[in-house]
Amino acid sequence: MADAASVPVRDISKLFDGIRRFRTEHYEGGPSKMRELVDFGQSPAVLMISCCDSRVDPALLTGAAPGELFTLRNIANLVPPYQPDTTMHGTGAAIEYAVRDLKVDHIVVLGHGHCGGMKALLSAAGGQQIDRDFIGDWVTMALGACRHYVPDPDAEGGQREVSIERLKANPDLVERASVLGSLDNLMTYPWLAERVEAGNLVLHGWWFDIESGDLWATEPGRRQLLPVD
Repeated sequence: MADAASVPVRDISKLFDGIRRFRTEHYEGGPSKMRELVDFGQSPAVLMISCCDSRVDPALLTGAAPGELFTLRNIANLVPPYQPDTTMHGTGAAIEYAVRDLKVDHIVVLGHGHCGGMKALLSAAGGQQIDRDFIGDWVTMALGACRHYVPDPDAEGGQREVSIERLKANPDLVERASVLGSLDNLMTYPWLAERVEAGNLVLHGWWFDIESGDLWATEPGRRQLLPVD
């Protein structure tokens, strides 16, 4: 195995080229929108909760323009349940700001195929020690949802909780189940649930298949992910 010190650092100069193109398009070519966002602030309609995965960028996938998405990204696009205390809550803070201050109309939880966070979850649940400081504890919050939402056709009496072995054999089902679990956890935030029940905030679950480019989505008020034409 090569010494880490001998591995060359990859060049990122093309990112500066991207910034220059962005400036040309949005400042020099059509400055009115950015000027509006500076003068009047942001007013996005959508909070997008997505994974940190470099292959699944919400703005690139949706073609969103500046100011259209308020984006929260974390490992495995997870939403922890509402637990106000003295510890740090970066995800909860972003959700609170989007709902209570920006007053978004929609929240989308965007999962995806081949999610490394879900692979870590299944490894930890199977008893494999994760040699990381934070990832293991973070992803295990989704285990209950995965076992609940992934059906076990071999279970007797309609039991839905499934074994780790079956979960490992169906990673795409696990990823979609995790999205549904995060939607459930969103409803534990009282000021968010109040708006959903009042009909002025809509929750959506999405799952993106990075192999085919297909999108699966829930219908408003439902908890079943289905392919979108």
